[in-house]
Order: sequence, then C-alpha cells, then structure tokens
Amino acid sequence: MLSIITAAEAARLIRDADTLIVGGNGGTGAAEAILDALEQRFISGQGPHNLTLINITGVGAVTEKGLCHLAHEGLVARVIGGNFGLQVPFMRLVRDELIDAYNFPQGVMSQLCRAMAAKHPGVLTHVGLNTYMDPRQDGGRMNKRTTAPLVDLLELHGQSWLLYRVPAPPDVAIIRGTSADEDGYVSMEHEGTTREDLSIAQAVHNAGGTVICQVKRIVKRGSIHPQMVKIPGFLIDHIVLEPDQMQTYGTAYDPARCGETRVPEAMITPDPLTERRVIARRAAFELRPRDVVNLGVGISAMIPNVAAEEGISDLITLTVESGVVGGVPGHAREFGTAINPRVILDQAYQFDFYDGGGLSCAFLSFAEVDEAGNVNVTRFGDRRDGSGGFIDITQNAKRLIFSGTMTGGKFDIGVENGRLAIRRDGAFRKFVPQVGQISFSASLAAQRGQHVSYVTERAVFELENGSVTLTEIAPGARLEEDILAHMGFRPRISPQLKDMDPRIFRSGPMGIAQSFKALPARPRKVA
Repeated sequence: MLSIITAAEAARLIRDADTLIVGGNGGTGAAEAILDALEQRFISGQGPHNLTLINITGVGAVTEKGLCHLAHEGLVARVIGGNFGLQVPFMRLVRDELIDAYNFPQGVMSQLCRAMAAKHPGVLTHVGLNTYMDPRQDGGRMNKRTTAPLVDLLELHGQSWLLYRVPAPPDVAIIRGTSADEDGYVSMEHEGTTREDLSIAQAVHNAGGTVICQVKRIVKRGSIHPQMVKIPGFLIDHIVLEPDQMQTYGTAYDPARCGETRVPEAMITPDPLTERRVIARRAAFELRPRDVVNLGVGISAMIPNVAAEEGISDLITLTVESGVVGGVPGHAREFGTAINPRVILDQAYQFDFYDGGGLSCAFLSFAEVDEAGNVNVTRFGDRRDGSGGFIDITQNAKRLIFSGTMTGGKFDIGVENGRLAIRRDGAFRKFVPQVGQISFSASLAAQRGQHVSYVTERAVFELENGSVTLTEIAPGARLEEDILAHMGFRPRISPQLKDMDPRIFRSGPMGIAQSFKALPARPRKVA
C-alpha cells in the first residue's frame, strides 16, 4: 500500500549521522517542501545532526532554497558534492572549515550513483587528471580540515586513471517526480530534467535505506504509460504530496520546458547590449554548423539568446550537462532546463557522451587565468564553488571558449556609438601569474590537441604553444592602459593582432546567418 506522508513526517525519518542523498539539478528538481521541513525541524532543536550529505551538483537559488536549507552548523558534518555555487550559505560551511568537504566532477557524481546502485567500488575515469581532483594535488578536498583520501591514482595498461571511491552506503534519499500512481510508480512529465533520480533510488533501496519522493499529484494505479515511468514503485518507500511544487525556482510551470508544447523562437526577446552581451556575441563567432555544444553558467548561458537573434539555432545543437539536448537552454533560476528541448536524458548518459569526446565545443566561464593558460573556477577569494560539470566538459570537448569580464569587482563598462566604453574598471585581476586552483589544465589540453580561447569584453586570447596570446582587441579599448595594465603577466601579442568584429558592438542582429551557413563543419576528432 502506498505510504503518503507529510514533508514534516519525512524530515523526521532522517536520523543523526545518516548519509543523505539529495536529488536536484541547478534550479530544478529539488524536493523543496521536504528540504524546508528538514531545516525547520533542525532549527526547532529536534535534529538531525552530523549528516553526511551527497549532492550531485549545486541545488538552489544562490542565496535561498535548495541546499541552502541545510546551511546550519551541526546539521551536516561532511559533504560529497558536485558543486556548491548555487547554495552560497552552504558554501560558507566549507569556506569556514565547519564541515569536511569533498568536491567531485558532476559527471563523476552522477555516475557514482550508478556505481552505488550496483555496489561497484567506484568510478574509474580519466576525468580530473592534472587538476585539483588528482591526488597529486588536492584529491577533490575543498578545505584544510578535510584529510581522508577518496580519490586514488591508478596505472592501467600504461595509462593514468583516477578512481573515485563510492561513499558509505546511503541511508536516505530525497528525490522528486511529477506523478505517482497508487503503487508508487513515479513519472516526470512536468520536470525539466530527469537527472539520476532512478539511480539514487536504486542505490538507497539496495543499501536497505529509505527512499522519499516528492510529487505534485497522485493518479490511478497503472494509469501512467510504462514508457513514462521513471522510477518503479518498489523502490519508493514514502511519497510526499506537494501540489504547489514549482518546475524551477523561477517558474511554476512552463510546458515548453518539459516538451509538452513548443513556443516560436521569435518569442525569445534579445538580451540588452551590455558588456556581458558583447562577450556572448564574440563567443558565438566560434560556433560552426552542426556543432554539438555545451553551455556553462554565467555569460556562456547567454549564447543561446544570441543564436536565436541571429537565426542560427537550428544549425547547431545546444546541450546542458543536466541531460537536456536541443532547444534554448535557460540561465539563472532556470539553469539546467531549456525551452523547446528535443530530448531530456538522464544526466549520467549525457556525461557518458561528454566524457567520450562527443562535444564539438564548449563555452564556459573563468574566474582566474594564469600565464600558462590554466583556469580556476572552483576555489578563489571567499568562494568554494566546486567544479560542477566544468572538468568533465573541459577535458573532453574538442574546442573550448572561456568567457568572462577582464576584471572583477564593481565596474562601469558599456557600449557607446559602436565602441566599448570603459568608464570605471574593476579592482580585481582575473589574469594572474598563477591560479589558486587548477580547474582546467592547459598542458593537458595541449597534449590532447584542444583549441582554447579566452574571450573578454575588450580582448580575445588564444592558447598558442603553451602561451596565452592576445589576438583581438575591442574598438574603444587601449592596449596598454585597458588590457596589459590589468594582467598579472604579459601575454604574447600576436603579430596578426586585429580588432574584434565591429558588428558585436552595434544594436540589433549582427547578420551572421548567411556567412555562418557557408562555414565548414569542424572535424569530429581532435587532432
């Protein structure tokens, strides 16, 4: 018989020192009612305490919701997570050395769920070599108090591999779906992602734990088409009914985000022409027909808006690591979903494709770039974001475009009369002599033949022969005062240094569709 309980009752099932797996991806898929109830129980003094938390990636709306509910000292003792950037209050626990904190690549975390389900020892992969995941560096440990090793370096058949060990057997899973029938069979027809919730349920069930699933409705026994069922009922111990469950942290329900309907591309309004839009426009020039593309968070997530305005969306395939293929990926509180997706895969399958080198190119952000071309996005200043899918993607895509503003902090930069206007610059350098943590290894990229670019609002750099090389400069930017003076090293300057395309700095469509169609597709294999 189906067990339907309240969110508060679900929270009371979690005991001191339990290992808890929480599903969700970015701005979608979190069982918000249960997480809120768990927080309220802890605040009231009823516990639980000293949990080990496993989260596949960041879950939250940056300063609230999601895993921000668990950002209380004493509630969590240890975290093994794919990302913490969307849960800033929780990140503080890591930064202030209040909990043990491990960060593994998002794809590895997703695949670890399958490994836990099958009771395998871990995930053996090349992903993370030569980065802070490598035990020769930090071994995925995110602060000083975290000492126990969970990543092993192995040599097999003359090649180096990393083994990410499975955590302790999980006790409780908190996951989410759309509908549950009277036997607990769960479907996800209104979800923007399907994540790895099936693998989580299998892992916890096979470990003898408790699986709790939040849904928005209960339907008649056997009424869900078997091809729509994502989780069989025998894996579910308890259902929490939450009729007001939101699709994302920004949207109650948009049928175009789960494939129920499609909206005309013309309804997508172009973003305003800011310095961030300039970067996204220049980055879009790196696209080629038939590219299969990954888009990261931040500025890179603005590229679909550019592609839509230019009328080239149908000539490329945009993907998000959450498992979404096609359509126009969302950003901010909609990150992880897409408008008009063509396919929504379980996340682990998306990373199988990524890890095997299937991506033509990837657009990602940077926090720091050093003289060798290494990139840090994971630990800088007072932030402990972790990698998310960054390492899986950057070690395997054929071409990489890192995007970000030239400086950090408060600045006043805009576009005036077709030229970049730098009215006040940021105080923080992003181009530094040596990055604080290696999230992307430039030397490994060179070994693998990847083509690497770094795009800012005022300059474009390429990684050439182990050196960061300045290749383009924005109209309105001065070489010495606006670029070189804000770098912690002197880059190589290309003999063919040129201006960025002036169309980037003009309002309205750039008109690149015709020339784009004439471009040759890039080869499928890295040289």
